[in-house]
Amino acid sequence: MIEDSEIEKLLLPRFMNYVRYCTESSRNVPETPSTAGQWDLARALCEELSALGLKDVTLTNHCYVIARLPPSPGKENAPSVGFLAHIDTASDVSGKDVQPRLVPNYNGEKIELAGGLFLDPAKEPDLAAQKGKTIIHSDGTTLLGADNKAGIAIILTAMEYFLRNPDIPRGKIRIAFTPDEEIGRGMSKFPKEKAKSIFCYTLDGDGEGTIEMECFNAYSATVNIKGNVIHLGSARGKLVNAVKLASEFVQMLPSQESPEATDGRYGYYCAVNISGNLGEAKVELLLRDFDKTNMEKRIKAVESAAKTLETLYPGSSVNVSFTRQYGNMADLITKNIAVYPLRYCCHISNS
Repeated sequence: MIEDSEIEKLLLPRFMNYVRYCTESSRNVPETPSTAGQWDLARALCEELSALGLKDVTLTNHCYVIARLPPSPGKENAPSVGFLAHIDTASDVSGKDVQPRLVPNYNGEKIELAGGLFLDPAKEPDLAAQKGKTIIHSDGTTLLGADNKAGIAIILTAMEYFLRNPDIPRGKIRIAFTPDEEIGRGMSKFPKEKAKSIFCYTLDGDGEGTIEMECFNAYSATVNIKGNVIHLGSARGKLVNAVKLASEFVQMLPSQESPEATDGRYGYYCAVNISGNLGEAKVELLLRDFDKTNMEKRIKAVESAAKTLETLYPGSSVNVSFTRQYGNMADLITKNIAVYPLRYCCHISNS
């Protein structure tokens, strides 16, 4: 019987260490990985994996960490299972100089953070449910980075536990840690020849006990807008302000189909950045939908909004480019149900 206290002793120090690495990804950098900080954690993970005794520890040219744990005696012919987590954290809130706070036996009350902020269990049911448990939070000036350093810590702890307890039966285990998941490029440079498992679990998700077998179809869109610049003192009837057009373009997107207005299996449009000046502006969008047909409709809607804007403002040009980021894994799973049983092809919560 595995004792929680035994796992906790292995898990908590590991996680507290990982979150101190600044591994924000950047959607504005085309290279993989998009930031240098991801290399720092990747190299540290390789050292740790080698020290634990895992085999074939590899760091690829694009910052993918790959390793394997051999099977226990007698299980050499068992199917290989994979476990995956991502190194990077979101760039929407700073991940630099994270100061994690460990709270044993959380009392269920408000948690005071820096700058007069609070974590309030009355407003956060997920926090309230942790009363009596050990929790970790940031000091309020940064994100914590549990997405997805918690997943990495869980996988490494499981590998260490297996190595400390070689009598536990297990098949072959392969693990991978990936860069740039937060910007939709987590598997774009993954060496497919290294994928040896017939099924894989991603430890990254929602509440405790959640198992997911599908995800969004994901696209990004870049809208490039050109206006017509003239001296503002002579602008009447001549100026086409690209900044104004960018703002109007975002307003054309249905507000009821945004992340803040949807949940469950509802898709959305999300404007993540506007930049520019009178002459040129750029809007960056994320498009998400579980259904391929609906995603095609979203793409056409964005293209239609661009054409409408050009019609409303003669002298402007509005061009859109789309990038497919990833597809709904359920589309592949359901087509190969005999090979990929649903109970195996899942996205598991790390909460």
